[in-house]
Amino acid sequence: MTALFWFRRDLRLDDNHGLYRALTRFERVVPVFIYDSQILGKLDNCSDSRLKLIDEALDDLDQKLAGNGTSILRLYGDPALLIPQAALQLGALTVITNADYEPYARERDQRIHDQLGKLNIPFERYKDHVIFHESEITKADGLPYVVYTPYSRAWKTRLTPADYQLFPSQSFIGRLSRATNTEQLPVVPNSLSCGMEPATAVIQGTTEAAQRMLDRFRTRLSSYGSNRDFPAKNGVSFLSPYLRFGQVSIRECVRMALSSKSDGAQKWLNELIWRDFYSQILWHFPQSATQSFNPAYRNLNFPSDETLFSAWCDGRTGFPLVDAAMRQLNQTGWMHNRLRMVTASFLVKDLLVDWRWGETYFASKLLDFDLASNNGGWQWAASTGCDAQPWFRIFNPVTQSEKFDPDGSFIRKYVPELAAVPPKWIHQPWTLTPVDQHTFNCRIGSDYPAPIVDHSEQRQKALTLFQSARQ
Repeated sequence: MTALFWFRRDLRLDDNHGLYRALTRFERVVPVFIYDSQILGKLDNCSDSRLKLIDEALDDLDQKLAGNGTSILRLYGDPALLIPQAALQLGALTVITNADYEPYARERDQRIHDQLGKLNIPFERYKDHVIFHESEITKADGLPYVVYTPYSRAWKTRLTPADYQLFPSQSFIGRLSRATNTEQLPVVPNSLSCGMEPATAVIQGTTEAAQRMLDRFRTRLSSYGSNRDFPAKNGVSFLSPYLRFGQVSIRECVRMALSSKSDGAQKWLNELIWRDFYSQILWHFPQSATQSFNPAYRNLNFPSDETLFSAWCDGRTGFPLVDAAMRQLNQTGWMHNRLRMVTASFLVKDLLVDWRWGETYFASKLLDFDLASNNGGWQWAASTGCDAQPWFRIFNPVTQSEKFDPDGSFIRKYVPELAAVPPKWIHQPWTLTPVDQHTFNCRIGSDYPAPIVDHSEQRQKALTLFQSARQ
């Protein structure tokens, strides 16, 4: 008996829930991955680092499977057409995959379910990307939680070892089998054959690279709580891209967090719960993907000046921490979580640009882009989402800089124009005298831009904007 296993956001062989179910029930399992033309066709940049990670991950899996004489069948096209076609052509009795919760994925999977149903081929989806999904965690009245703290309490109360158990799929990979009779299928070797262009990535896409990152973080886990907000420190896990594409299992992360009683481990567990929280928010409220979760703020009249937005994108706002963060994103495809909040708040409440512009820009750049988390984080900072930062609380980019990068180490790394500026002035370099600007080789308005807005003035405008929307 043959089954088809569809790899998606789970590019690993071990502790893979859906793969485990397939391998333990079927004598022969054909692995497939699809470069989704519906997604690739919407990319702004044909040279996308995320595709580099995917290609590396698939090459890594193929190398691991080579000893068994098999490899992953890679296809290019519309999965809603290809999955039924492949199932028929390969003689699969069942198609198995792990669940995806984004609006497009849900619509796509429903089409596949319906098409396979006409062929009498079951389409099975398993929970693998999160610990709790869909409606597993709800209030007593059955309604979804929209505030994180009670959700996290319910999450922890509900949690049992079965929720983070290991699925030893690696033990059965001998049942994975190379696809035959593929002549009529659009087989491709990698993303370059799908019209994409070569790209680079600052991390490797292999499961070994993900495991090394996890192991290194294990040694720092106890200090996570005290170091996580300081971008110049090696304080966070850096695992988000690997969780996004599945080179590391969320269950393994939870097992690691629960293995320690340290404050850092508990704080990291809370961050993992945020990930589940935002996923279930998107599941219950898919409209939040394109509009403000809070109806009161769906008609905010943002000026959304394109020149200001462009300066923010390029890291040329004149506010050093904001600029350093944006340059980190542009250069590496990643941004420290504290800085995601700072830059988002600055765009929405200092520059008065619609949060969706910033969310879309992050989506185009982040290696770890996940719609639920990205949308949830942006709406939190913009005060338009569920359990969001209060609309009247506005980050001051200077005080954030002074507090979380006190000696300017992070700023200097990404804003070399300010390399010689002492900590006393690096957070507000526009206060340097002309003589000091010459001394520190940083002429404001020439070497480094003057602030493009006045924070105090923009803060008042933001408050007025939100007050008007609330009336």
